Amino acid sequence: MSWDRIRGHAAVKQTFQTAFTRGRLGQAYLLVGPEGVGKRLFAYELAKALLCERPEGPLLACDRCPACAQVEARTHPDLHTVATPEGKHELPIEEIRDFCSRLAHKPARGGRIIGIVEDADDFNAASANGFLKTLEEPPPGVVLLLIATSTERQLPTIRSRCQVVRFGLLAPNDLQAVLVEQGVDNPARLKQLIPLAGGRVSRALALNNDIIWQVRNELITGLTVERPQFARLAEIWEQFVTDAGKDTALQRMRCSVVIGFVVEALHRALRIAVGAPLNPTDSQEDPQVRVLAQRYGPDRLMELIETCVEADYRVERRVQLILIIESVLDQLTQPVRAG
Repeated sequence: MSWDRIRGHAAVKQTFQTAFTRGRLGQAYLLVGPEGVGKRLFAYELAKALLCERPEGPLLACDRCPACAQVEARTHPDLHTVATPEGKHELPIEEIRDFCSRLAHKPARGGRIIGIVEDADDFNAASANGFLKTLEEPPPGVVLLLIATSTERQLPTIRSRCQVVRFGLLAPNDLQAVLVEQGVDNPARLKQLIPLAGGRVSRALALNNDIIWQVRNELITGLTVERPQFARLAEIWEQFVTDAGKDTALQRMRCSVVIGFVVEALHRALRIAVGAPLNPTDSQEDPQVRVLAQRYGPDRLMELIETCVEADYRVERRVQLILIIESVLDQLTQPVRAG
């Protein structure tokens, strides 16, 4: 049944169902929230519910009719999407013009057309302006769904013309349920992934890779030797990122995942530095964590955690990844000042 695949976000689903039942469904929605929490899946499930030919209730798709099958296959003639092309950092104006042209056609089946912008964060001034007329006056029956990470990433002309719908991080039990559905059912691996994923399915799935854990171990070990080698650590981290190929989104995720590993180690070191006990599951790395606690002390550990948080923010803002890697490692490998 429709919506069964959506974990969490009950309030968001209720918002749309209430608006639909009352006949107040809007024409343009900005779906904002962290990457990897299910916004894209939600958008397509909503499209299915709106295009279903035999709905089982208000905004409740049957999941059996030809329309539902076509939405699943992304072949429905009244479902149009646009995304940032592979290897690009922005939505090109040409892609947006083509998207708007398709939206202007009359519905082929039923009375609605659904338009999904998968990467609304990637609008530039030209493509945003090219989209503005369609956003201001969508053709009759068109519902626009723009997927983004935050309202701050949107140009005012885009943000002001959409109803904002906010998605939060997934609760641990919802995240675990999604991972099990995705085939991650090893209890030990789930115990590793859920705390580090931070409520994001995409990050958890990215972490479900033995190579990533090897990189993690090499970096943590390299940071806890007596004289950490900046060049070697940078090489390990950069190689891990570039092994993602031309997929810039995967490159950013890999860079962010490594930052998460470092923050995790620093947080545990901070607990030791202030006299708080570690969790029993952390005992395997106690010696390395204690090295960090003794080397930096509480104040410096807090500064380093802030450095990493800022670096992760810069990853989201599309700063050149090698600069982020070098800035973090520069702080981590500097000799500790006496006193």
